[in-house]
Amino acid sequence: MSLDGFSMYRLARELNDALAGGRVDKITQPNKTTLQIAVRQPGQNLLLCVSVRPKNPSLRLLDVPLENPAEPPSFCMLLRKHLETGRIACVRQQGLDRVLLVDVDILAAGGRIATKTLAAELTGKYANLILTEDGVIIDALRRVGAADSRVRLVLPGGEYRPPDDGGKLVAPATTPDAFTARLRQKVDKNLIKAISDVCLGVGPVTAKEIAFCAGLAPDAPVGTLDDTDFSSLSSAFAETVAALRDETQPAVLLYDGKGKLTAMSAFPLHIFPDAREERFPTMSAMLARADALIGSYAPPDRERFQKLAKSELRRAQNKLLKLREEAAEAKNADEFRRKADTLATYQHRLADHRDDKVSLPDVYGENGEVFSIALDRRLTVRQNIQDYYKRYGKLRRAEKLLAEQIALCEENIRYLESIELSLASCEGLAELADIRAELVAAGLLREKQKKKSGEKLSEPFRFRAEDGTEILVGKNNSQNDRLTFRIAARDDLWLHTKDIPRSHVILRTNGKEPAEGTLLLAASLAAHFSQAAGSSNVPVDCTPCRFVKKPSGAKPGFVIFTHQKTLSVTPDKERLKKVLDQSKTPR
Repeated sequence: MSLDGFSMYRLARELNDALAGGRVDKITQPNKTTLQIAVRQPGQNLLLCVSVRPKNPSLRLLDVPLENPAEPPSFCMLLRKHLETGRIACVRQQGLDRVLLVDVDILAAGGRIATKTLAAELTGKYANLILTEDGVIIDALRRVGAADSRVRLVLPGGEYRPPDDGGKLVAPATTPDAFTARLRQKVDKNLIKAISDVCLGVGPVTAKEIAFCAGLAPDAPVGTLDDTDFSSLSSAFAETVAALRDETQPAVLLYDGKGKLTAMSAFPLHIFPDAREERFPTMSAMLARADALIGSYAPPDRERFQKLAKSELRRAQNKLLKLREEAAEAKNADEFRRKADTLATYQHRLADHRDDKVSLPDVYGENGEVFSIALDRRLTVRQNIQDYYKRYGKLRRAEKLLAEQIALCEENIRYLESIELSLASCEGLAELADIRAELVAAGLLREKQKKKSGEKLSEPFRFRAEDGTEILVGKNNSQNDRLTFRIAARDDLWLHTKDIPRSHVILRTNGKEPAEGTLLLAASLAAHFSQAAGSSNVPVDCTPCRFVKKPSGAKPGFVIFTHQKTLSVTPDKERLKKVLDQSKTPR
């Protein structure tokens, strides 16, 4: 889901009106796909966010700055060197393509004014940021060499060539007659594909809107259309371009019946009559909402840690499967002793190196049952007997060890699942630092932990019930330990989903009995911040904090507790949403 070039026309004009003439104050890089550019205008400071994350690449103005790593990446340092203290001359669009260009005037040697351009190519998985001057590439966020592309190289010192537009028409500068004339030539394609091929930057959503306004089926073959149809398409095209140019039109997001984001546009759409529409006064506000829904921002290293946790979890699950297979085999240890005793009893009947399998009466059978015993012809009969006894002894010894190994492996899987859940909800650098330290301590991550003096500790979620009671929720294992054993009072209530990994929840009591509704709300939060999120009748253990202990040498987040009672909760989604929204408001 991303904005097409057609809708970016409005975005470019909006950003240009806001940023042109502004001074580039500071450039930061929150993660490997996101830049923040602080721009100082008379009487106000603005923050431009440039994201080339494939899920939803965009340029937009930020209301709240994103967190930045302690050490800026090399590309950020390069941009600081070339662009800071410069003045933004304009923000413009490359044709009607998904390429926005930020021209920055700087004072160069000899007092001359030089213009450097930051090209934001917002083209899905190929999105990139390229810094150029006079058509020459200074550097790029993602360098593209000959091994990566035969068509277009993006390397320092090379010529900057914008993505090929294929000779397509630029809609706002195109007359309806020129549009239909070019469309008539696409007789071998359906209408949606033909419109996208004719007009630069027109994505599937805009193409469907034009077809809908013309009263035509999106998949109608162009070759079957008559003059009346093309006349309708000409009018629909003119209406759509007019809507794009009308700055009073709100930007929109559309959702299906399940609340899933289905489309975004710079103007209201008619092609989804049953969709829920959300309107925004600016393109930046719309893109900010889309980013929040799609999850475009990710703290640096989170994806790397997620891959690591997933790999370790898969390895632990495979190990558990093999251990259980060996345990099942160990339970049949008596079968090997039975075969060995039977062979020893009838050894005098057998010859060495002759048979692969023999059938003998079972010495433990009550009715003289006959069963087959496999033999290794490379061994003598006596050696086969000894081999069966050895296997019997090994399996008997292994049965106890395997039970211990299975228990340890299951505990490790629960621990890795808790890390996965923590990473999925990790939004801040302090929280990521907690998880990094935990991975290093557990031996899963082989790197030195950099601890800086005065570094802030991550904070748990803090919610308020209707009666004002405070409820604290840990975001990761380190926070869970800190919350339970350092922050909580002895008489506070501790809640956790029964046998399900995730957050420790603390209900502040101040020595008083909590209201039943408040207790159920705390239990609902425990269920929501767990693997059981969205389920019904979730069991949640509850006990005073004084009965919660941490065994010596236990992994982060692991505790034992007594005197618990178990609540069964089905979270009220509406009530829970109101409480969860508290975490989105600045405190």
